[in-house]
Amino acid sequence: MTQRCVHGTRFRMDNRRVSGVIYGPWLVGLGAALWGTESAWRIPLNDLFAADVIVFWEHVLILIMFLPLLISRLGEIRKIDVRTWGYLLFSGFAGSAVGTIFFTLALKHGNPTVVNVILNIQPVISTMAAFLIFGDRLATRFFLYASIAILAGVFVSVAHPTLIGVSFERAGLSRGTGFALICALFWGLSTVAGRGVMTGMSLRLASSLRIVVGLTCMTLILLAYGKLHVAALWPIAAQAHAAKAIVLLVLLASVSGGIPLLIYFEGLRLTRASTAGYFEMMQTLAAVCITWGFFRASLQPHQVVAALILIAAVALVHHVQQQVEPG
Repeated sequence: MTQRCVHGTRFRMDNRRVSGVIYGPWLVGLGAALWGTESAWRIPLNDLFAADVIVFWEHVLILIMFLPLLISRLGEIRKIDVRTWGYLLFSGFAGSAVGTIFFTLALKHGNPTVVNVILNIQPVISTMAAFLIFGDRLATRFFLYASIAILAGVFVSVAHPTLIGVSFERAGLSRGTGFALICALFWGLSTVAGRGVMTGMSLRLASSLRIVVGLTCMTLILLAYGKLHVAALWPIAAQAHAAKAIVLLVLLASVSGGIPLLIYFEGLRLTRASTAGYFEMMQTLAAVCITWGFFRASLQPHQVVAALILIAAVALVHHVQQQVEPG
C-alpha cells in the first residue's frame, strides 16, 4: 500500500513537471504578447499627456496592483545587501522609469512599427553588458550575428535608403529612431541589473520594489521639471477626455503591465531559458500587428526583409549564447 502511494505521488509529480514543460513556454509567449499590446494604449495616451506623465501614472497604478505582493514580502527587505540594492536602484531607474520614457517618446516621434522592431536589438546589448559586468562568456559567433542584427536594424530604421546621402531626415530617420535606440540601451542594461537583483531577493519582492523605485524616480523627474502639479498631471486634453484617459491608463498598467509580468515570470519558472527566448518574440509579433494593423504604421518592403533578418539574427545570438552559458 505504501509503495503504491509512493509510486502514485511520484507519478503525479512527474505529470505536473511534464505539464509545466508543455504550457510553460506558452505562458512566456502570452506574457510577452501582452507586453506587446502597450502601443495600443500608449500611442493614444501621447495625445493626452506628456511622455513622463504617462509613465508616472503607469507606475502609480501598477504599484496599487502590486501592493499585496509587496506587503507580504516586507519582512525580506532587511535581508537585502548593499550590492543587491545597487542593482535594484539602477534597474528601477534605467528600465522602469527612464527607458519607458524614451519608449513612449519613440512611439510619439517615430514610426511605431519601426520602433518595436528596433527594440529587438536589446538582447545584443544585454549580452554585451553581461560580458563586461559579470564576465559572461561570448560565443565565437556572437559578433557575427550581433553585427548582422545591428546592420539590419539600420536598414529597418531607414525608410528611403537611396536618400541617405541627401539627408537623414529625407531618408526617413527620425527622432523616434534615436529614442528607440536609447530605450534599447537602458532596457538592455536594466535586464543585466535585474539579473543581479534576482540573486539577492525573491521574484515577487524584486518586481514590487522595482515599481517602487521607478515611481520614486518618476516623482523626482516630474518635480525637477516642475510638473508635479494638477495642470501637468491632468492636463486640459485629459480633462476633456477623462473617461478615455482613465480607461487607457488602466489598460496600460494592467493588460500591458502588471498582468503580463506575473504570467511571464510564472512561465519562465517552468521553461528552459533557451526555449523562452524564442517565445519572447511574441512581443514583437503582437506589437507589429497593433502598430501596422490598427495605426497604419506600415513598412517598406526592404524594411520588412531587414526586420525579419534582425529578428533571426537576435534569435541566433540567443541560441549560440545558450551553448556557452551555464545551466
